[in-house]
Amino acid sequence: MQTLYIHPKNPQPRLIQQVAEALSQDKLVIYPTDTSYAFACKIGSKLALEKLKKIRQLEDKHQFALMCHDLSEIAKFATVSNKQYKILKANTPNPITFILAATKDLPKKLAHPKKKTIGIRVPSNPIAQAILKQMGEPILTSTLILPEHDTVLDDPFEIEELLFNQADMLVNAGIRTTKLTTIVDLSDTEAKLIRAGAVNPDDIIF
Repeated sequence: MQTLYIHPKNPQPRLIQQVAEALSQDKLVIYPTDTSYAFACKIGSKLALEKLKKIRQLEDKHQFALMCHDLSEIAKFATVSNKQYKILKANTPNPITFILAATKDLPKKLAHPKKKTIGIRVPSNPIAQAILKQMGEPILTSTLILPEHDTVLDDPFEIEELLFNQADMLVNAGIRTTKLTTIVDLSDTEAKLIRAGAVNPDDIIF
């Protein structure tokens, strides 16, 4: 595993470029978000996706999410109505994952097998935003929770020790305050809170 030490508030462009290059080369990357450390891989990367599913022991019915630089990147992979767009615009960037109906452009393995949905998230974390801007497209993301752990790993040195021979790259930005994202399902006619997390449900604008 290659480890890059990136400043949490002022990411070094040269190192961000290395992260983007790794993702483009089908590598599985661990990076910081506005809630915790997470896995990332390029959309359509079968090799990195299989690594991720093996590490987390994910079932086929797992609901994946895409991390987007801004709302302009969403339309290719998710169907968004005017009403849904207003909700997204009012609540991003934020540690909220919105579940939306997937489009046909989304690889089948990423959409929920029955619901045909995908999670969408726009982060406020400077490193995550810098990576997404450098990539020029969304990335697949998944919370760094291991099968034998009940909580998200927050110490990059522990992460490196546990996953040094499984993931390809670690972005070390120091110990993170770990929280789970709030999840809101917008795929039906009415918005539905799936999980309360980093954002108080009362603060979400519908």
